[in-house]
Amino acid sequence: MLKARIAVLVSGGGTNLQALIDSQNRGELKSGEIVLVISNVKGAYALERAKNAGIENMFISKKRLGGTQEAFEAELLRVLREHDIDLIILAGFMSILTGEFTKLYPDRIINVHPALIPSFCGKGYYGLHVHEAALSYGVKVTGATVHFVNEVPDGGRIIYQKAVEVQDGDTPEILQRRVMEQAEWILLPRAAEKVSSDIIKAQEG
Repeated sequence: MLKARIAVLVSGGGTNLQALIDSQNRGELKSGEIVLVISNVKGAYALERAKNAGIENMFISKKRLGGTQEAFEAELLRVLREHDIDLIILAGFMSILTGEFTKLYPDRIINVHPALIPSFCGKGYYGLHVHEAALSYGVKVTGATVHFVNEVPDGGRIIYQKAVEVQDGDTPEILQRRVMEQAEWILLPRAAEKVSSDIIKAQEG
């Protein structure tokens, strides 16, 4: 069976990557296959998760490439093309890709954001900052969004959203964990399957 070739871009511990790997192992992510994991952070535990799952993985050093985003994206593009990648999944990837890069993969890059876009999104809203903002604002419901990536941070078309209740006594860390467990780890594999399936249908066209 033809499968979309997936690259997952990571920067940290890789819990969302693990959710994707688990989904693939359960046969839920069946229209695509994770063939490559790339980190922009040396020693990111996500690379260890990829290695444990037998998935090719690598670290691309922006510093070694001269420190520019342009050089980093040129190398990233070279590697993605070398591996015939159909779909790019950003799973806790802490680098904003330029419009020059994203336009090369229209509707082929997806990201998970730990809030209900358009709330608490855009520049500066990442990781714990998102949950800190939600709590300080006093919202009663938050959640996660999986969306296509374009030149606007968190600005691409929404694929899936799932709401998560904010509870009394939540800290940013507690809320982050609940949003991961109840939304991110469910939505991201589901979106990966949906977009992979659409890619295959288009290829078979």
